[in-house]
Amino acid sequence: MGYKVAVVGATGNVGRVLLDILSERAFPADEVVALASRRSQGREISFGDKTLKTKALDNYDFSDIDICLMSAGGDVSREWAPRIAAQGAVVIDNSSAWRYDQDVPLIVPEVNAAAVEGFSKKNIIANPNCSTAQLVVALKPLHDRARIKRVVVSTYQSVSGAGKEGEDELDRQTRAIYSMKDAETKKFPKRIAFNLIPQIDVFMEDGYTKEEWKMMVETKKILDPSIKLTATCVRVPVFVSHSESVNIEFEKPITADEARAILRSAPGVLVIDKHEPGGYATPHDATGEDATYISRIREDATVENGIAFWCVSDNLRKGAALNAVQIAEVLINRRLISPKAG
Repeated sequence: MGYKVAVVGATGNVGRVLLDILSERAFPADEVVALASRRSQGREISFGDKTLKTKALDNYDFSDIDICLMSAGGDVSREWAPRIAAQGAVVIDNSSAWRYDQDVPLIVPEVNAAAVEGFSKKNIIANPNCSTAQLVVALKPLHDRARIKRVVVSTYQSVSGAGKEGEDELDRQTRAIYSMKDAETKKFPKRIAFNLIPQIDVFMEDGYTKEEWKMMVETKKILDPSIKLTATCVRVPVFVSHSESVNIEFEKPITADEARAILRSAPGVLVIDKHEPGGYATPHDATGEDATYISRIREDATVENGIAFWCVSDNLRKGAALNAVQIAEVLINRRLISPKAG
């Protein structure tokens, strides 16, 4: 007997990838239901070799749903996740709404899969921020070996992290510039085409943006509260995949060769690190792929026990949809849930 799965936000960027990944990984679902807002009701969306008709979230009965994968934004999640969970479905949420709730596990399966057992307190599991997810996949095996003291990370985040509106704005502005027209700005605070924007989310009182704060807090919750982390998050004119420049200070000595060997054997990581032109991963290489790519591994002589590297991952997959499906697989593989119909 298979599971019945609901995908909330099925017509959005991440929702469509969720459906793709459920199909690609042959997830043990007897039925998958695509849900979205009332204005998207009836829209057809592909699921493997099938076509699903989108149903409206606001009048759907979740009583026979086993797993609900949500990617419809924080406001929708805050309203609907508790309602859906109360009907017995396990909610795996991609928004930031539940990440900082002490009764909701924040999970990256390669890092802290065991923590998923805490889901029963609210029947909700949180997916981390996309930039955090790929970072902790890389940090975990290194932390186990040499204990991380401090991380300095600069992100180069694609416009798809801001949803379809972000992708549309980059496309529209690029076309406008090539046509010698004004590049109108709507989604981002400044022009994104042929530009960089050192702001993602709102500014906080200490001068950090909320995106930067998320990375600090989530890394502590997922990996180790003793790790100090500072981030600078930048939006770049790339459609898909986030990149990160990562500098780590460890408690114990570790060489670049040791770090490279550790990362080569780490789950979810693919090392591409040749010291030659093109011997590294780029956002283009990572797009459509499941792995977190690590390149440019080297020792940092400016601090004791320092390592620096480059990290790239598809933010719609590992940063969101893939991670959510992996969490659902952990629930099933650990026999923490069973189909209601069974």
